[in-house]
Amino acid sequence: MAMGSDSFRLLAGDILKKMEYTRDMLAIVGLVCVGKVAVDTSIALLSALRIFLLSKLHSVEGMKKKYGPWAIVTGATDGIGKEYARQLARSGINIILMSRSLDKLTRVAQEIEAEFNVETQVIQVDFSAGRSVFDKISESIQGKEIGILVNNVGVMYEIPMELTELSQDVIWQHVNINMGSLTMMCWLVLPQMLQRRKGAIINISSSSSLGPLPYMNIYSASKIYVDYFSRALSHEVRNSGVTVQTLVPFYIATNLTKFSDFIGRPSLLVPNAQTFVSSALSTVGVCNRTTGYWSHELQFFAASLFPTWFWVRYGAVMQLFLRRDALKKRK
Repeated sequence: MAMGSDSFRLLAGDILKKMEYTRDMLAIVGLVCVGKVAVDTSIALLSALRIFLLSKLHSVEGMKKKYGPWAIVTGATDGIGKEYARQLARSGINIILMSRSLDKLTRVAQEIEAEFNVETQVIQVDFSAGRSVFDKISESIQGKEIGILVNNVGVMYEIPMELTELSQDVIWQHVNINMGSLTMMCWLVLPQMLQRRKGAIINISSSSSLGPLPYMNIYSASKIYVDYFSRALSHEVRNSGVTVQTLVPFYIATNLTKFSDFIGRPSLLVPNAQTFVSSALSTVGVCNRTTGYWSHELQFFAASLFPTWFWVRYGAVMQLFLRRDALKKRK
């Protein structure tokens, strides 16, 4: 009996030691996880605060001297593109505006010249035509010292839809406009920036690049291309004096989002184009990858906490909600 009792005590003691060891290891893992969340949260809050303060304190007046006398803005006649053109012109930079509509280009160019006393040039171009348009662009900007390139032009579904509901034109627009135009514009402008050892390229991606987005699948995929391409290019030119910035904003109240009142009206989470661009411009040369707006930075952090499977399911629910809202608005 004594031997059996001693064996039991030894076994029980061994089990308790292993349980204590397991408990200690789980406690360490828990502390590491809590610590990581705390650090990530602090970084997100500080990043949002930095963007908020930059937008209030940082001036863009020196951008002409820092980067060069001319800026190209694609998709320059509405929304974000028009605001980039206006706010860069306010700092004294001459503007080359690119878009499909010659009437709109002419009107915006005249407004900018009258208000800010800078030179403008308009280039009518339909980026959905693919590679055929870039010889014309190359000739049109010949001899211009391009200091800033804003790759803003883009397309998005009219409303969230399944792939089989899309036309071939819409599919190829996403390829040629959202991906092809940005890549080729960088290819055209970057050599002279590298030669001068100064310049800034701003590539506008989207928070939809955070994960696969059902009912906006091609748009989402095109925007992760922009994100990856831009970040890789930023590394390639890191010691050249040229800045390449990736913007990954959440919803902005523009014509692209007007299909839904939920995301088409300005709010704390959804800034208008003027507010967003003013904030985003203040981060050029400071952040190589950013949402550009303080509340978007917090949204980006919250979204990044969830695994891909959750993003896919939540994204699907969200897009179906926006679809219903858009269809209701059409009635």
